Amino acid sequence: MQNMITIISNALCRITGRNVGAQTVSELLIDLSEYVNLTSPAAPALAQTQRQPPKPPPVSTRASVAQLVSCQTDPLDTPGARVVVSRSFADFTPQATFDIKKCDLHRLEDGPPVKAELTREQGLQYYRTMQTVRRMELKADQLYKQKIIRGFCHLYDGQEACAAGIEAAINPSDHLITAYRAHGYTYTRGVSVKEILAELTGRKGGVAKGKGGSMHMYAPHFYGGNGIVGAQVPLGAGIALACQYQGNNQVCVTLYGDGAANQGQLFESFNMAALWKLPCIFICENNKYGMGTSVERASASTDYYKRGDFIPGIRVDGMDVLCVREAAKFAADHCRAGKGPIIMELQTYRYHGHSMSDPGVSYRTREEIQEVRSKSDPISMLKERMLSNNMASAEEFKVIDIEIRKEVEDAAQFATSDPEPPLEELCNHIFCNDTPLEVRGTHPWAKLKSIS
Repeated sequence: MQNMITIISNALCRITGRNVGAQTVSELLIDLSEYVNLTSPAAPALAQTQRQPPKPPPVSTRASVAQLVSCQTDPLDTPGARVVVSRSFADFTPQATFDIKKCDLHRLEDGPPVKAELTREQGLQYYRTMQTVRRMELKADQLYKQKIIRGFCHLYDGQEACAAGIEAAINPSDHLITAYRAHGYTYTRGVSVKEILAELTGRKGGVAKGKGGSMHMYAPHFYGGNGIVGAQVPLGAGIALACQYQGNNQVCVTLYGDGAANQGQLFESFNMAALWKLPCIFICENNKYGMGTSVERASASTDYYKRGDFIPGIRVDGMDVLCVREAAKFAADHCRAGKGPIIMELQTYRYHGHSMSDPGVSYRTREEIQEVRSKSDPISMLKERMLSNNMASAEEFKVIDIEIRKEVEDAAQFATSDPEPPLEELCNHIFCNDTPLEVRGTHPWAKLKSIS
């Protein structure tokens, strides 16, 4: 098969005078379709139109026009070089409406819509966000196995639609707090890949200056990953109380996993939030397993969206970024309307084990993981939607993928070369105060300064 692809590809090179270099059947089909377009009666006018630089989209997708449109400047002798006829933004469908899965409801007459509109710019942004998180987590996996990242490390790959969808539905001024599987939310809250990976490797350039590690990263309006199971839920209720007290129309998104759903402090938080009608969205990321225990073995009731009893709830397909976005919008509107808290259960799945010390296949089969990857992967689902509705091209996604790989590789290079924080900074930022504090070390004669 590969020989046949090579023969046809070489023939196209000779006919068109351009280096095509298809490596797969899908790439060959793309090249053939472009050749047919170029040899049609309207080819000269079409080719001239297509080679015009496209107008930039109304919303930035973080990729320049030069990056999104392939040029004919690659030398013909470059291995694997491909020359693709550029396409104008006008060639793409700017907006489409998709059917999404209906949410299960608890104590609600109406729920989120069953159709979702998606613009081309939104789709490319969601794809870039989820793919960046995926690549970042795979790089973290690699660095951990090389023993460059040490300690606890809980990866988020497979659950990217949750973070991207929630972030698309709320405002940057809204608040978010989560558990220890926090890398994805740290990124969506505005922290760079470089700062996240540097924090994982304990370097001075990390988001918490190398002293927080995997479970303790923070940003404006983001109160971190939290290492104690379920402990972030009452903290989130407190943040929502502050929003209500200040009257700023903000909400707090409070996330926890199915493994924390049986914690008593959750129900205490639910009770107070309901009594005081706090603008809090309690979100259970149900990835089917709490550490190595399936939800069926851990919970008498796995309807986590009903666990608030007196609090309304919705159960959402957490593998579909559009489902998550529409449900999170609905929940945020519910809270901002003064109706009190709401519970969301996002049905999702993690590809890695619970943490890097867990191989993830002793309590579930490789076939189960592969089936989810092949049928419900959030990145593949969004990409297929956009391709099948002519909202983007395969080449455009390839360009984005190349950019993300480079960003992650550069971040990893920084995270392995940046120095560790010096000893004299060990006690900094213990308290938020103006004057330095003297901190006693492990020995009575060891004195350190704490500077905020």
